[in-house]
Amino acid sequence: MKILIVSDAWLPQINGVVRTLLTTRQFLETMGHQVLMVTPDLFKTIPCPTYPEIRLALRPTKKIEQLVQEFDPDTIHIATEGPLGLAARLFCARQRKRFTTSFHTKFPEYVHARFGIPTRWSYRLLRWFHGLSSRVMVATQSLRQELETQGFQNLAFWSRGVDIHLFRPQAKDFLNDVRPISLYVGRVAVEKNIEAFLKLKLAGTKYVVGHGPQLDLLKQQYPDVRFVGAKTGEELSRYYAAADVFVFPSRTDTFGLVLLESLASGTPVAAYPVPGPLDVIGESGAGCLDENLELAVQRALTIPAERCRYHAEQYSWQVCTQQFLENLCPIKKIS
Repeated sequence: MKILIVSDAWLPQINGVVRTLLTTRQFLETMGHQVLMVTPDLFKTIPCPTYPEIRLALRPTKKIEQLVQEFDPDTIHIATEGPLGLAARLFCARQRKRFTTSFHTKFPEYVHARFGIPTRWSYRLLRWFHGLSSRVMVATQSLRQELETQGFQNLAFWSRGVDIHLFRPQAKDFLNDVRPISLYVGRVAVEKNIEAFLKLKLAGTKYVVGHGPQLDLLKQQYPDVRFVGAKTGEELSRYYAAADVFVFPSRTDTFGLVLLESLASGTPVAAYPVPGPLDVIGESGAGCLDENLELAVQRALTIPAERCRYHAEQYSWQVCTQQFLENLCPIKKIS
């Protein structure tokens, strides 16, 4: 099958959406499918306001039409709601071609956190964007229920996996600071609620792995925290494995791929009892969810690494890729 995937989120960004798409492409190609990624690096771009690490494609409509016609895909999947996603949606609507979408990010909550815009306005736009989609893929049942209450239709399940060979228990002596070591991995941005972690009165040492628009400010405000920048691959896996607890303060993530990466590394999770952690951790005993995040950290520190690893091993990228394939639809014209 020839599969065209459109995404505004792409390298050099390092986030859950990009890593999910990279891994999905890898597994699709291994299964014998042809995949064309339509991403910002193929276009002239400008930096996103307030978030310059994100590049936005300029006037992508004509080139997207050209790419679709040249590749002649059997199916089109639109992964994001940015300029490329909008241009691809416009093309499909004009040509009356079927397509699928996925809901990766709670932009209404992010926009509200940054600019105070009411979430109902943003959700109205997202309902319009996804309204023509044959299937809207979501990562968790909690998110599916949330979107159903917001009036979204044609929702389908597409879970996530973890590379249990890369993310694995390793020696703790990679980090030599005072223990316990509490770790956060992800974007350093207001919507991630990272200050809820940084403000906790915890024994030991706090580590933050990641880049983002709040990085310089938080470095100044929290000089005792180890900010080490973004890490990938084997180096990232060592940070996970060397930590004693992984703290996930976000209340707006749709899944939280970092949760699985931490668990696969044998490191327990402390988080709020919200969608994402509720779906990934649930009643597994591999983490502690509590509205008192400090208490959640203290309790998570008592969880054995073996329990974390066992739970992460239940999440397979092979299964996730098969779910993605089954959710796709033929590009044939809408009658």
